[in-house]
Amino acid sequence: KDPRMPDRVVAVVIAARNASGTITRAVRSALREPEVVEVVVVDDASTDDTAAAVRAADDGSGRLDILRLDANRGPAAARNLAIGRSSAPFIAILDADDCYLEGRFRYIFDAGDWDIAADNVMFVEAVTEAAETAIPAAGVPPRWLGLEEFIEGNISRWRQHRDELGFLKPVVSRSFMDAHGLRYNEALRLGEDYELYVRALARGARFRISPACGYLATVRANSLSGSHRTEDLRRQADADRALLRMEGLPEGARAALKRHERHVRDKYRLRRFLDRKAEGGMASALAFAFSSAENPFPIARGVAADKVRALRRNVVPNFAKSDQPPVRFLMQAPRAGDDTPT
Repeated sequence: KDPRMPDRVVAVVIAARNASGTITRAVRSALREPEVVEVVVVDDASTDDTAAAVRAADDGSGRLDILRLDANRGPAAARNLAIGRSSAPFIAILDADDCYLEGRFRYIFDAGDWDIAADNVMFVEAVTEAAETAIPAAGVPPRWLGLEEFIEGNISRWRQHRDELGFLKPVVSRSFMDAHGLRYNEALRLGEDYELYVRALARGARFRISPACGYLATVRANSLSGSHRTEDLRRQADADRALLRMEGLPEGARAALKRHERHVRDKYRLRRFLDRKAEGGMASALAFAFSSAENPFPIARGVAADKVRALRRNVVPNFAKSDQPPVRFLMQAPRAGDDTPT
């Protein structure tokens, strides 16, 4: 037992909405881990049998707690409610579509002292017995993740898989969160994890990441994280502007935040243009495009990129599937380096 991590037990919090097909597996994977002393599921006004599917996973140990919201409040609010309901010294997020691989928390706690710790994420289209096998660390030790690198790791690039570091599902020290007043921003329904981790790193959190894989994420078009509204993009960009007002930000991190804000804002501009076109025709869309000098270039670039993707789909059969491997990982094996927090 590491004397620097005296209470190596975890509360797992799950925000769930219409997840009856996957949440039984998610809850069972959490209850399987001996370090998990609480699993708090918040049913966010589901219209299916999510609550019954959660109860089907109960192992009788008394560790499972189910809360029900009568009105949909979003994952940030649901997670905050679950965090407030729990009491374990460490908190872990689990999406209702996903599951933990066996031994995940043992490996994370063996990584030493930290405020936030995350492992790799395996993305699959369907969970199979083979997929639920933990992936070794390939001899590469855990390393520290700094604020600037984390922000840069959330800016997607053209023709690259969407592998932003905001998809990490870390274990977080409750004492660190409480000491700095950290909870999820309930105004966000997109990027709420990213925004919380930026605030934590800006307040000096030691964020340790490992190439070993202990988290299995299923790729589904209708998952909560796989769909978002135009307004959600605007709110995420506005959240970046709020983060830029934090005092004491290093210049490199400030510059990265500005790039991220521009990246998200450009996606919002394109989506708003397309919404206006669908609602009011091209004249309405063009009126929006030329309402600001900052609009035309990202809109034109985004429309061109969409046209290229459509052309490739027509030329290459099953383009979307052939372009993406059936199993992929969020992080490549990180480069070796010194073990000093950044």
